[in-house]
Amino acid sequence: MKKFLCLMLCVMLGLTVISVANAEPAQEITYALSNEPDGIDPGVTNNSFASPILENTFEGLVTYSTADGSMIYGEAESWTISDDGLVYTFTLRDGLKWSDGTDHDANDYVYAMKRILDPNTEAKYVDFLLDYVVGAAEYYADNSIGFDGVGITAPDAKTFVFTLKNPTPYWLDILTMWTFRPVQEATIAANGERWTATADAYVSNGPFRMAEINMGESFVLEKNPYYYDADAVKLDKITFRFISDLGTSLMAYENGDINGMSSIPTTDMARLKAEDAGVVLSPSYGTTYYDFNCAKAPFDNVLVRKAFCQAIDRTAIIEDVLQTEADPAFSFMAPGYVVDGEDLMATASDNDLSDEADIEAARATLAEAGYPNGEGFPEITLSYYSSETVGKVVEAMARQLQDALNITIKISNADWAVYYADIIAGNYDIGAMGWSGDYVHPMTFLALFVTGDVNNNVFYSNAEYDALVSQAASMTDAKAAFDVMRQAEAIAAAEYPVMPLYYKSNTMLMHKNVTGYFVTPSNALLLKTAYVAE
Repeated sequence: MKKFLCLMLCVMLGLTVISVANAEPAQEITYALSNEPDGIDPGVTNNSFASPILENTFEGLVTYSTADGSMIYGEAESWTISDDGLVYTFTLRDGLKWSDGTDHDANDYVYAMKRILDPNTEAKYVDFLLDYVVGAAEYYADNSIGFDGVGITAPDAKTFVFTLKNPTPYWLDILTMWTFRPVQEATIAANGERWTATADAYVSNGPFRMAEINMGESFVLEKNPYYYDADAVKLDKITFRFISDLGTSLMAYENGDINGMSSIPTTDMARLKAEDAGVVLSPSYGTTYYDFNCAKAPFDNVLVRKAFCQAIDRTAIIEDVLQTEADPAFSFMAPGYVVDGEDLMATASDNDLSDEADIEAARATLAEAGYPNGEGFPEITLSYYSSETVGKVVEAMARQLQDALNITIKISNADWAVYYADIIAGNYDIGAMGWSGDYVHPMTFLALFVTGDVNNNVFYSNAEYDALVSQAASMTDAKAAFDVMRQAEAIAAAEYPVMPLYYKSNTMLMHKNVTGYFVTPSNALLLKTAYVAE
C-alpha cells in the first residue's frame, strides 16, 4: 500500500518514476589474475597462467561439465573406440563455426595437430602426439616424409580419427587438454605468430571470444554468438585483469571493483574465511614442489637433493607462511587417482622425509654427499617467478636451508616468461615450480620425469623408471597398470628430482553473487554457465 501511494503521489506531482526493484544485474564480471601468461596459443603453451583464457575461448572434442566436472561431449557429438583400443573415431556436431562466423569442421583438427608436429611451432606438449599417435614421431623428425603415415585423419568434414600406437585407456582424458583444440588456419596464415596479439586475429571456437587484448593489463572476453551452445552462455563479458600485487587485488575485491581473484594473500586468508568473504576451496590434483637441476652440480648428486628435502619444515611453510589448509608432500605425485577404492598414493613411502625438518638427518646426508657441516658447498640460487606468495615461501625456505645445512643461498626472481625460459634452458639451481594434473591420471605426473620428455625440466633420467612408465602407458587393465605406476613413482620419488612441499588445493576468491562456474582438479576455471545473480 505504501509503495502504491508513493507512486500515485509521484504521478500527481509529475515526477518521473524509475523502478529498479526488478532490474537484472549486468552479466559482466572482472577477475584478477596474479600473472600474465607467456602466451595464449593453445597449440604452443603449457603455462597454467593461460588457463582462464584458453579454457573459455577454445573447446575440443571432449570437455568438462560446468556442473560437476565430469567428462562430456564437446564439439564431438559422439565417438567410438575400436575393439583393439587403437582407433578413436569422433563425429562432430552439425554447423560448427569459428568465432568470426566462418565454418569449422574436422579438417581444422587435422591442421591443428599437424601444426603441433612442426618443430618450428615449438609446441610444449608435442610429446603427447609423439608418444601415442601412429607415425607422429617419424613425421616430427622429418616433415618431408609427408603426413599420410600419421594417425590423424579427417575422412570427411564431420569425422575426425586418431590412430594410436598402443591402447591408451586414458586417451579421452588427455584430449580434454587445450593442446588438442582446433585453431583456424586462415588467421595463422595471415598473421603468423602474431595471431594471438590482437582481438580481431584471435579466432577461437569456445563459449567466449576475444574482444580486447591489452598487453600487460587485461584480456576482455565477450559471449561468442557462433558457439554451438550459445544459449547456455549467460555472461556477456569477462575481463581478466593482471594485478601482480595481491594487496591491490584484495582492495579492489573488497571495494567491489572486481568480482574475483585467482590468488589470496596469505596474511588475509584466515580473516577472509572467518568473514565468509567468498573464499572458494576446491579439490586439486596437484603438488607444489621445487625443481632441482639434476644435470648441474651439486644437484647431480642424489644425496644433496635428499639433504635439501630433509631440511625443509613443511608444516611451518603451510601453517605459518601460507596460513592455508594443505597436506605435506613427500613425492611429486599427488593423491587423487583411485582404482577399486584405493588411492595410488595410499601406501607410498615418505622417502625419509617428514612434516617438520629433520635437521640431524639432513646434516648427516649432506656429510655423506661430501659436504660435512656444509664445508665446500657452493653458493646456490633459489629462483622463483614474480609472486608475492611464492616469494614469501622462497624466503622461508632459504632461511630453513641455510640454518639447517650451513650453506649460502641467493634468491632471484623474474617475470614468468623470463623465469620459465631459464628453467627450460637449465639456467637455474633450484626453481619454484609444481604441477597441476592436466587430467586425472598418474601419467600426467609420470611423464614429467621420463628421459628427454619436453617437460622434463629437471633433466632427471632413470632407465628403469622410463621402462615402467612406458609399460604402464599402454596397459588396458587399470589395476595392473596401477601397480606398475606405483613402482615407477617409488623409483623417482626416492631419487628426489624435485623438492616436494605440499599437495595443492585450489583456492580463489569470488563474490557470492557470481555462480554457475566450476573449478576442475587441474584448477581450470570454467565460466560457460556462470552468471551474476541478483
